[in-house]
Amino acid sequence: MPKKVKISENYMELVPVRSKDYPWRLKEDGSVEVDMENKGFYNTLAQKFFKKPRVSHIALDKYGSALWQKIDGINSVGAIVRAMEDAFPAEKERMLDRVVTFMATLQRSGFITVKSRG
Repeated sequence: MPKKVKISENYMELVPVRSKDYPWRLKEDGSVEVDMENKGFYNTLAQKFFKKPRVSHIALDKYGSALWQKIDGINSVGAIVRAMEDAFPAEKERMLDRVVTFMATLQRSGFITVKSRG
Protein backbone atom coordinates (compact mmCIF):
# COMPACT_ATOMS: atom_id res chain seq x y z
CA MET A 1 0.00 0.00 0.00
CA PRO A 2 1.44 3.42 -0.95
CA LYS A 3 2.61 5.68 1.85
CA LYS A 4 0.22 8.54 2.59
CA VAL A 5 1.68 12.00 2.17
CA LYS A 6 1.22 14.28 5.18
CA ILE A 7 0.67 17.84 3.96
CA SER A 8 0.06 20.82 6.21
CA GLU A 9 -3.02 22.93 5.55
CA ASN A 10 -0.70 25.89 5.06
CA TYR A 11 0.88 24.16 2.06
CA MET A 12 -2.55 23.71 0.49
CA GLU A 13 -3.05 27.51 0.65
CA LEU A 14 0.21 28.30 -1.17
CA VAL A 15 -0.11 29.59 -4.73
CA PRO A 16 2.31 28.24 -7.35
CA VAL A 17 3.54 30.65 -10.02
CA ARG A 18 5.18 29.65 -13.32
CA SER A 19 8.62 31.14 -13.97
CA LYS A 20 8.80 33.56 -16.87
CA ASP A 21 12.21 32.05 -17.72
CA TYR A 22 10.59 29.02 -19.33
CA PRO A 23 8.40 29.74 -22.36
CA TRP A 24 5.76 27.11 -23.03
CA ARG A 25 3.06 26.30 -25.52
CA LEU A 26 -0.10 24.25 -25.73
CA LYS A 27 0.24 21.78 -28.59
CA GLU A 28 -2.60 20.71 -30.90
CA ASP A 29 -3.03 17.43 -29.01
CA GLY A 30 -3.64 19.31 -25.75
CA SER A 31 -0.22 18.58 -24.26
CA VAL A 32 2.13 21.23 -22.93
CA GLU A 33 5.70 21.68 -24.10
CA VAL A 34 8.10 23.76 -21.98
CA ASP A 35 11.33 25.22 -23.37
CA MET A 36 14.47 25.07 -21.28
CA GLU A 37 17.58 26.89 -22.44
CA ASN A 38 20.74 24.87 -21.79
CA LYS A 39 23.12 27.44 -20.29
CA GLY A 40 26.50 27.27 -18.62
CA PHE A 41 30.00 26.14 -19.48
CA TYR A 42 29.34 22.38 -19.81
CA ASN A 43 26.20 22.90 -21.85
CA THR A 44 28.12 25.25 -24.16
CA LEU A 45 30.78 22.56 -24.67
CA ALA A 46 28.15 19.91 -25.34
CA GLN A 47 26.45 22.19 -27.87
CA LYS A 48 29.71 22.93 -29.66
CA PHE A 49 31.30 19.47 -29.71
CA PHE A 50 28.37 17.06 -29.46
CA LYS A 51 25.75 19.09 -31.35
CA LYS A 52 23.44 19.21 -28.33
CA PRO A 53 20.56 21.67 -28.72
CA ARG A 54 20.69 25.12 -27.14
CA VAL A 55 17.04 24.72 -26.10
CA SER A 56 15.43 21.50 -24.86
CA HIS A 57 11.70 21.04 -25.43
CA ILE A 58 10.16 19.20 -22.49
CA ALA A 59 6.89 17.47 -23.36
CA LEU A 60 4.58 16.93 -20.39
CA ASP A 61 2.24 13.95 -20.14
CA LYS A 62 -1.53 14.39 -19.75
CA TYR A 63 -1.33 14.86 -15.96
CA GLY A 64 1.60 17.25 -16.15
CA SER A 65 -0.05 19.22 -18.96
CA ALA A 66 -3.32 19.58 -17.04
CA LEU A 67 -1.51 20.58 -13.86
CA TRP A 68 0.78 23.07 -15.66
CA GLN A 69 -2.24 24.87 -17.09
CA LYS A 70 -3.79 25.17 -13.61
CA ILE A 71 -0.66 26.92 -12.30
CA ASP A 72 -1.69 30.49 -13.02
CA GLY A 73 -0.52 32.45 -9.99
CA ILE A 74 -4.11 32.52 -8.69
CA ASN A 75 -5.05 28.89 -7.94
CA SER A 76 -3.85 27.53 -4.59
CA VAL A 77 -2.33 24.07 -4.28
CA GLY A 78 -5.63 22.91 -2.73
CA ALA A 79 -7.65 24.27 -5.65
CA ILE A 80 -5.30 22.61 -8.12
CA VAL A 81 -5.59 19.25 -6.33
CA ARG A 82 -9.41 19.50 -6.42
CA ALA A 83 -9.38 20.44 -10.13
CA MET A 84 -7.06 17.53 -10.92
CA GLU A 85 -9.30 15.14 -8.94
CA ASP A 86 -12.26 16.34 -11.02
CA ALA A 87 -10.31 15.97 -14.28
CA PHE A 88 -8.96 12.50 -13.39
CA PRO A 89 -11.52 10.89 -11.04
CA ALA A 90 -9.95 7.42 -11.37
CA GLU A 91 -6.77 8.86 -9.81
CA LYS A 92 -8.53 10.73 -6.99
CA GLU A 93 -6.97 8.70 -4.16
CA ARG A 94 -3.43 9.29 -5.44
CA MET A 95 -3.89 12.82 -6.76
CA LEU A 96 -2.65 14.73 -3.72
CA ASP A 97 0.60 12.76 -3.75
CA ARG A 98 0.97 13.16 -7.53
CA VAL A 99 0.38 16.91 -7.45
CA VAL A 100 2.68 17.56 -4.49
CA THR A 101 5.45 15.39 -5.95
CA PHE A 102 5.21 17.02 -9.39
CA MET A 103 5.12 20.54 -7.94
CA ALA A 104 8.15 19.79 -5.75
CA THR A 105 10.02 18.67 -8.87
CA LEU A 106 8.97 21.81 -10.75
CA GLN A 107 10.02 23.99 -7.83
CA ARG A 108 13.43 22.31 -7.40
CA SER A 109 14.08 22.78 -11.13
CA GLY A 110 13.09 26.45 -11.03
CA PHE A 111 10.04 26.07 -13.28
CA ILE A 112 7.75 27.40 -10.54
CA THR A 113 7.90 29.32 -7.29
CA VAL A 114 5.26 29.36 -4.58
CA LYS A 115 3.88 32.36 -2.76
CA SER A 116 1.53 32.70 0.16
CA ARG A 117 -2.02 33.61 -0.67
CA GLY A 118 -2.96 37.23 -0.48
